Amino acid sequence: MNNNISASTRDLDAGGRSGEKGHPDAATIFRVGAQAGLTGAIVIWIYEAVVWVGVQHLMPMGGIPRNATGLVFGKAFQESIGIWAYVLGTVIHFTFAIAWGVAFAAIWPSLRKRGYEATLVALFYAILAWIVMHVAISISSSNHPNYFDPNVIIGGFMSHFCFTIPLALVVKKKLAAYSPR
Repeated sequence: MNNNISASTRDLDAGGRSGEKGHPDAATIFRVGAQAGLTGAIVIWIYEAVVWVGVQHLMPMGGIPRNATGLVFGKAFQESIGIWAYVLGTVIHFTFAIAWGVAFAAIWPSLRKRGYEATLVALFYAILAWIVMHVAISISSSNHPNYFDPNVIIGGFMSHFCFTIPLALVVKKKLAAYSPR
């Protein structure tokens, strides 16, 4: 009896499933995580421009890039370095966003295998990211918002949802080639 099913050894991975590439290598995880982190970093800045600047009038538009400098090193340092606060704040913002993206890309394959949805994981990842980042900010600087204020907490979670959901969706899409079909 002749059948039309065939697969070359190139099409089969170690698990024996045709079309699956297996687990992504470290370079792929870093590349995808960096792309996802940059996407999330841009989206959170759009959120801050719309909500923090446009709706809540918490800062001027130009305050967004330098915000990270003030949070990490304090307002006095932020003011003392002048225009460099924008550069340093931007570097801090994108460096941490990329780091969070790479971390998500590293854990995503095992979560995907367990059947979790990326957006659901992103909601919890946002809460974790906000807590970790703001505990670190509280340790490094005494000049920060009141992290016990419910408005600060809710606003922080909302902004981090706008960061982690696009991040997770980029990772999910870019690493889809490594998932079982």
